[in-house]
Parts: sequence; structure tokens; C-alpha cells
Amino acid sequence: METLFRYTLAALISIVAGMQFVQVITRYIFETPIMGLEEIAVIPTLWLYILGAVNASREDTQIRANVLEIFLSTERARHVLLVISETCSLVISIWLTYWAFDYFKYALRVGKETPTLYLPTIIYESALFLGLTLMTLYVAWHLLKHIRFLIRGGKEADQLIDHEHPHTSETDEFQLLAQKEEQNNG
Repeated sequence: METLFRYTLAALISIVAGMQFVQVITRYIFETPIMGLEEIAVIPTLWLYILGAVNASREDTQIRANVLEIFLSTERARHVLLVISETCSLVISIWLTYWAFDYFKYALRVGKETPTLYLPTIIYESALFLGLTLMTLYVAWHLLKHIRFLIRGGKEADQLIDHEHPHTSETDEFQLLAQKEEQNNG
């Protein structure tokens, strides 16, 4: 799944950048803008934004204000806070997905088209519903993961939190990269 997201997002950002480059060159150097390029550029741009948000949900790397974690002393307490946080996120995500589904049904019923190229707008209007559906599923998955941790308990749950040197997925990734670097150099 990691590879799929990596290549899809890289392809989308390359397409968006390429379209913007072509638009700038044709408009400001050749002084003849390409008709409909803005309409086409909306498609990969919206999918890029939505799939980027889905990827952040999948990796659980959204921006968070973890102010309350400073006052917690054990992993169990942190996971209780995460269960509360993920439950709120799940409720809001379900609510937004419901609204996106209503909009998706409306877009299907109306069958709108872009003004210049007559492309069906459902191509990019469906991104919001599909993206929010995936984000809701990932939030539910993370919630279940935290609940399982609390139910399992054990020494790991009673471990003290090191506020001076917090453990994050980024530190794991840096350690992995450092090990690979040492293997390549040594």
C-alpha cells in the first residue's frame, strides 16, 4: 500500500507541476494560453489533495496538537487519550462522509460538465466521497488498534512516557535509514 500511494502521489504531483509549467510557458512566453488546461488541471489537483489526506490518515501522521500528552505519565493514559481523540475523529469523519455521499449522489443525478471541454465533473467530484470514505476506514482502524492495546494491557501499557525523547514513527524511520546507510558504507 505504501508503494501504491508513493507512486500515485508522485505521478499526480508531477502531472500538476507539468500542467502548470505548460500553462506558464504558453501564456507568458508564447502569449497563447491553452484553452481548457485549467479544467484538466483541476482533476489531478483535487485527487492529489484528497489522496494526500488519505495517505496522512493511513500513516496516522495528521497534524495534531498533543498538548495533553505532556501531562500523561504512562502509555495506557496516552492510549486512553488517543481512543477519545480517534472516537471524536471517527464521528466527525462519518458525518462528513455522509455529506460527501449526498453531494456525490447529487453530482451523479445532475451530470454536470466542464464549460470548455465538456468533461463530466464527476471525475473529480467523486474524489471527496471516496477520500472521506477511506479516511473514515483508516480512523476506525487506528481506533481499533488503540482499543486493542488497552485491552491487551501488560508491561507495555504501564511503561512510562519519556517526554524528553518522545518516540515517533519519524525516529523509527531515521533509525532504519541510518542502519541502511551503515550497511552500505560498512
